[in-house]
Amino acid sequence: MAHGLLKIADVLKQNDKELLKEWKSAQAGSKQCDIAGWEDSIKESGKEFIARLQRACQTDEFDIESESWAEVKEFLEEFSSSRAQHDFTASDTALFILSLKQPIFARLRQTSASEDLADHLWTVTEVLDRLGLFTARVYQESREEIIRRQQQEMLELSAPVIQIWQDVVTVPIIGVLDSARTQIIMEKLLESIVTTGSKVAILDITGVPTVDTATAQHLIKTVSAARLMGARCIISGIRPQIAQTIVHLGIELNDITTEASMFEALKLALLQRGWTISKIEKENRHVSRVSTNG
Repeated sequence: MAHGLLKIADVLKQNDKELLKEWKSAQAGSKQCDIAGWEDSIKESGKEFIARLQRACQTDEFDIESESWAEVKEFLEEFSSSRAQHDFTASDTALFILSLKQPIFARLRQTSASEDLADHLWTVTEVLDRLGLFTARVYQESREEIIRRQQQEMLELSAPVIQIWQDVVTVPIIGVLDSARTQIIMEKLLESIVTTGSKVAILDITGVPTVDTATAQHLIKTVSAARLMGARCIISGIRPQIAQTIVHLGIELNDITTEASMFEALKLALLQRGWTISKIEKENRHVSRVSTNG
């Protein structure tokens, strides 16, 4: 097997330019061809990979987990991660490695003795297949990490904390409220209470499709955490169906203030902070006016 590696190293060293040209042609038709400058990108990446592969094979060490293959794997990790971030498919990514087989096979047929040819071809197949599997694994891990990060970002964006008035913030919650979202909402709400100095927080659940025991417990925890920071909470968006469900399940909201709509919750929040709302006549229009008591 070691003899086969040394032969591959020799082929890579003596035919690098021809191999690179044929290798690039073998990748034509993949998604990367639609990207401007793909030829230069493949040329540079291919040139670097061939050089590293040649050095690894020259060490006469077949185990790709050994230190001899570290720089090859380092290159493939960066390459695969980049492909994952730019929305290449797993097939296009693996093709970068596997399409090198044919050009190397052609050179081995021309330069290998007949009794060694089968062993040399098998060595190339095993090496590139193992590197291809390694590339696919890194690509998959990178995609999963991207998906996890995007999910986290979506969770954070799905429950923004908005300061709607002096001393008043609101959190419009849309979708199912689970433990993960509750933790994010709680952290963002508490941070906002500290930074804005708000004394009232409105949790609007108009966009929450159903409320069960678990959802109610999540809301209670959030309200309790806000109270510890010195802010009173109002839960708005209590629709008739949700009210019936809460009663049917026997869920105790204790002394938590609830309102049917955000409008009513905001009015209550303003009153709690000493603001009154009235209408004034101006140029034959009804204009809302908000003033402080006293």
